[in-house]
Amino acid sequence: MRPLMTTLAVLASIAFAGNAGAEDLVVGVAAPLSGPSAILGKQVEAGAVLAADTNGATIKTVDDACTADGGAAAARDFAATKVNVVVGFLCTEAIEAALPILKEAGIPVITVGVRTESLTDRRAKTGWPVYRLGPRGDDERYAVARILTRLWQKELFAIIDDGTIYGREIAETLRAAAEQAALKPAFVDTFRPQLDNQIGLIGRLKKAGATKVFAGGDGDDIAIMGRDAAQLDAGITFAGGENLRTPAGDVRYAMGTLMIAPPEWAAVADPKV
Repeated sequence: MRPLMTTLAVLASIAFAGNAGAEDLVVGVAAPLSGPSAILGKQVEAGAVLAADTNGATIKTVDDACTADGGAAAARDFAATKVNVVVGFLCTEAIEAALPILKEAGIPVITVGVRTESLTDRRAKTGWPVYRLGPRGDDERYAVARILTRLWQKELFAIIDDGTIYGREIAETLRAAAEQAALKPAFVDTFRPQLDNQIGLIGRLKKAGATKVFAGGDGDDIAIMGRDAAQLDAGITFAGGENLRTPAGDVRYAMGTLMIAPPEWAAVADPKV
């Protein structure tokens, strides 16, 4: 989570504060400041502090712990304080528990990290005053399908996944899009993840003639596939989703590996903003 995103959230929240000026604005910041997600929560808090200092707003930060109980407790705290708007929330459990309470208090919410599609898809039904700055969960799947069906329309390609919900959904979205585009994969399969090598899989891909492979799975598995494909001189280029954006492991990604994901904001943001 980039502090820039939280800065944008706080600036955007001014628009929901009615006639109040920035100096009268009280912004609730919900973030996990304890537990395994605390490192991200502290980035959210740091961004909010920076934005508040810049715009003269007041912030009230509450630890939502990335849990349902934490989210509900944070919402009650914000309601009692009568904040104008709440920004933050990185976990679905926390925001879903908080929203009924914040709705009752008439406090709008801007989430910077929750991607669950139903959060905004159900807005008309639930009446939850929630707005999203980050991408939806299905944005990644549709981006993969849109980009690769165009990029690989003249290639022999394969679609594989690791059997997880994430892997199956992203692979199936690509397969369905390929079918609609009158493209037929040369090979479709589910692979066993977390193996020391994927020689057998690479052999099957090579036999099928695939030169491009989308793998719905973790970055470590795709790195191993790329290494093994190079060793077998298979001539295969691998592609994956945002799961490839992980710290380098024992095996590095093969040259040419394609990641379909949002840009790193530190690399594209205007430093003057």
